[in-house]
Amino acid sequence: MKKKIIQSTTAHFENNFQNSPEHIFLSPGRINIIGEHVDYNDGFVLPAAINKYICFAVSQNHNSECVLIAKDLNETYRFDLKDEIKPVNIMWVNYILGVVHQLKEKGADLKGFNVVFSSNIPMGAGLSSSAALECGIGYALNKIFDLHLSKKEIALIGQKSEHTFVGVNCGIMDQFASVFGKKNKVIKLDCTSLEYEYHKADFNNYSLLLLDSNVKHTLLTSGYNDRRNEVEQGLEIIKEKFPEVATFRDCNEKMLSDLKETLGDLLYKRCNFVVKEIQRVQAAVTALENSNFVQLGQLMSETHHGLSQEYEVSCDEIDFMVNAVQNEKSVLGSRMMGGGFGGCSINLVEKGSENDLIEKIAKQYKTAFGIELKAYKVKVSKGTTKYKK
Repeated sequence: MKKKIIQSTTAHFENNFQNSPEHIFLSPGRINIIGEHVDYNDGFVLPAAINKYICFAVSQNHNSECVLIAKDLNETYRFDLKDEIKPVNIMWVNYILGVVHQLKEKGADLKGFNVVFSSNIPMGAGLSSSAALECGIGYALNKIFDLHLSKKEIALIGQKSEHTFVGVNCGIMDQFASVFGKKNKVIKLDCTSLEYEYHKADFNNYSLLLLDSNVKHTLLTSGYNDRRNEVEQGLEIIKEKFPEVATFRDCNEKMLSDLKETLGDLLYKRCNFVVKEIQRVQAAVTALENSNFVQLGQLMSETHHGLSQEYEVSCDEIDFMVNAVQNEKSVLGSRMMGGGFGGCSINLVEKGSENDLIEKIAKQYKTAFGIELKAYKVKVSKGTTKYKK
C-alpha cells in the first residue's frame, strides 16, 4: 500500500516536471484510542499515527515560484514567494499556504519548490487528512531548506495554519499525532501543556478496525460549540463550590453528585462525561501497558455510552454500528471516534475476524439506513518521515 502510493506520486511528478523528485515524504493520518472531547477540557488524549498516508514528491526549482499539484483532484496551483501569501478560495491550497505564510513570517529562507501529493487517507472519516497535509508540507520544507524546526514547532505551525488560513479552530492532537507517531506506540498527550509520553500499543492477537458510517451531520460545528459552552458553565459552578478545583482534572464524581441539583440535569451529564473520560484515559494506558485488551475494550465501550448518552454527540448511524457489534464474540470494544454526529467507529477485534464482521455489519447497516458502509483495517505506524529510497 505504501509502495503503491509512492510509485504513483513519483510517476505523476515525473510526468509533470520531466524530472525525478529529489525527496519523498510520508505524512500519516491518525486515530484516537480513547480521550474524546477532553482536549479542550484539560484532559489527556491517546492518539496514534496510522498506516494511511499523504505522499509528497518534492524538489527545489531554483526560482521563487511554487507549483502545487493535488494528484487525486487533478488540480494545480501556482504562487510566487515574492508575493503576499493570503488565503484563496481553494480549500486544499489554504492548508499549504498557511504553512508557507508562517514560515515566511518566521524569517525562513525559502526558495521555489515543486510538489505533487497524493493520499490514501479516507476523506471525511475523521482520520485527520488535513493535519497530515499541513504537517507533511511543514516537515518537507523544514528538511529541504534546512530550517532547523523541532517536531513540536512543525505541529504548532500546522495547527495555526488551520486556524488562520482555513478557519477551523482545531485542537493540537491531530497535528501532534501525525508528527510524533511511532510504530506500535500510542502517545499520551496533555493537550494543555503539550507534555507527552509513549506507551506500547502492540495489539498482539487483536487489530483495530474502523467502520465508516459515510454520514456527516451538519450538527458538528454547532454541537461542538454548544458542548464547549456547557462544560465551561459547569466548571464555573463547580469552582464556586470547590475552590480547590482549577480544571476538570481536579474534579471527581463525588463533587458532581453533591452539585447535581445546582448543575441541573444537562450540565451534570456533560461534566460527568468529562470527569469519567479523563479517568478512562489513565485506565486505558494501564490496560495497554499490561496487554489487558479486554479491559481496554470495556473502556472504549464505556466511552461510547458516555458520548452517546451523556455528551450527546453521537447519531443514530454510529449508535447502530456500535450496538451491532456489542454481541459479537470477536469484538472487545467499540466506540464513536472524533467530534461526532457521523464519521467512524473504532473497534478492537480479534485478528482474522475482520472480513466476516465487515460483511455482516455492512449488510445490517444497508438494510437499516440504505447507506454503504466502508471499512478500514489500520495499524499503528510511525509519524511524518522522509522516505529513504
